[in-house]
Amino acid sequence: STELLAASTEQLREIRETGQAVLTMAERINEVASQSQESATVARQSLQAASTGLRAVEDAIGGMNAIRDQIQDTAKRLKRLGESSQEIGEITELISDITEQTNVLALNAAIQAASAGEAGRGFSVVAEEVQRLAERSADATRQIAALVRAIQTDTQDAVGAMERSTQGVVEGARLSDHAGTALSEIDRVSRRLAELIEQITRSASHEAASANVVAANIQHIFAVTEQTGDGTRTTAKQVRELSHMAEELRLSVARFKIA
Repeated sequence: STELLAASTEQLREIRETGQAVLTMAERINEVASQSQESATVARQSLQAASTGLRAVEDAIGGMNAIRDQIQDTAKRLKRLGESSQEIGEITELISDITEQTNVLALNAAIQAASAGEAGRGFSVVAEEVQRLAERSADATRQIAALVRAIQTDTQDAVGAMERSTQGVVEGARLSDHAGTALSEIDRVSRRLAELIEQITRSASHEAASANVVAANIQHIFAVTEQTGDGTRTTAKQVRELSHMAEELRLSVARFKIA
């Protein structure tokens, strides 16, 4: 009975230690499942942020490309304006040449009219008027030429600025393309990471559920083992009592034989 009680006590101790280890494991698994769920939430947030950033970069690239196209179109228009200004300048030079020739002819006509005396007076008046018109045309032509040169200078400056802006936009678009590529890779990795974490979360939740079932069974085993231990102790006590009674009976029988 003593050996039975000792074996039962040792078995109860081992079951308790094993059960406690299982309960601790169940707690750890539940913690892992909870942390996995939190990680899954963070992964989904990261994925959403990456997707939002990717869309923003794509929009920025689209906007830069549109700006680049507009700048290039404006630069082309300015170049055509410069070419038109050049043509106007050439026409102005031609008008200036004609004006100078007209002025010379008017001067010669006035000299010839003066040589003709009274008969050339009327022609002299016309020649003087033509000369005044030629001078006025020359003044206007010089003003137009000055304006054309100013327009050409401003146009060239504007075209240069447009070209520099275009280069800046192109460089910005290139950098945005690189950023978009990087964000695309981040988006891909985030999606894969989210999928893996979801799988881990599902597995951890499943393991947690199984561990909780095992823990419940262990609790039941605890209760049964306690009952068994109580029964074993009771049995051991009864065995000791029976042994004592048997010993008393043996002694009584021995005395009876002696008598």
